Amino acid sequence: MNDTTPDGPTDGPTDGLAKGGPTKSAPTTDGGPDTAVRRPVRTIALGRIRDLALLPAVLLLLVIGAVGNESFLERDNLLNVLSASSALGLLVLAEAMILISGKMDLSLESIAGLAPALGFMAVIPAVSAGFGSELPTWCGLLIIPLTGALIGAVNGLLIVKLQLNGFIVTLAMNIVLRGVLVGMVSGKTLFDAPAAFLALGSDTWLGVPVSVWVTGACFAGAGWVLRHHRLGRAVYAVGGNAPAARAAGIRVERVAWGVLVIGGTLAALAGLVIAGRVGAINANQGQGLIFTVFAAAVIGGISLSGGKGSLAGALLGVLLLGMLENLLTLAQVSSFWIQAIYGAIILVALMIARLITGEGQE
Repeated sequence: MNDTTPDGPTDGPTDGLAKGGPTKSAPTTDGGPDTAVRRPVRTIALGRIRDLALLPAVLLLLVIGAVGNESFLERDNLLNVLSASSALGLLVLAEAMILISGKMDLSLESIAGLAPALGFMAVIPAVSAGFGSELPTWCGLLIIPLTGALIGAVNGLLIVKLQLNGFIVTLAMNIVLRGVLVGMVSGKTLFDAPAAFLALGSDTWLGVPVSVWVTGACFAGAGWVLRHHRLGRAVYAVGGNAPAARAAGIRVERVAWGVLVIGGTLAALAGLVIAGRVGAINANQGQGLIFTVFAAAVIGGISLSGGKGSLAGALLGVLLLGMLENLLTLAQVSSFWIQAIYGAIILVALMIARLITGEGQE
């Protein structure tokens, strides 16, 4: 990779690449050097606004919750919101990075079910629906992220190497993985896992759930890489304009493949969080989550066409949906209405983001 990779991570640090190459020689008509200086400043400012476009909606939900239910702002309830959103956050982080790279992965929800199930079954005894191998706990824990990474690598082989359509490939993979999970557990629920398997979703550290610390650390680490490291700039470049990124010396296939592997690993980690919160695994774990994952990513400003968006916006999308679910639960809203309200809030959030940024969601 060389130094021609452009900078500026918030809305795709590849504006020059995404449009086909450098633009510094393009003539200006409204101000010469001063205009050249002002344009990057305006671009950065607009990027910051996009990052926080959902913040008014999140603040509005906080006000509604505080007014509508006196227990909403209590510490235990807010920690419950964060804890309940941590698995979704890891899945959204995985999908956001994949979308920024110009790909998509619909199989993340099934990875979140299958990967921890394999780890559980390798450790628990046959009488508890395990494989009977009764491997050491550390082996079972290692199997989980390795399974996610392997599935991501297979997706990368099919999408990047064989040039198959990513939507169709990952949709098929989602169905295959779900079928494998259903066949493995045979309708049973997996209990009796060692405490270490449940710690990520149930333990606390300094009074805050461990899952919240882990999700926050993953977002912080990935956000720093995307914003400040050349690897992150390469991800934006590949998603914005792959041929131009390749001409700039970026190994496009390696970057796209690597992001899919990381996404699968994060999805497996999210599955372990879900299992820890519930204390068990069944064939339905993670099912249907992909729709919420895409909703959080899209309302958070992640472009479906690649090369645009920020993890700050994606995190706000996760918080928005987590708070909404909590508010509806506290209000004892009938489950028959929750889906309709959920969709309406997403549409409102998109419109608010559109008004604030002045740009449509791609």
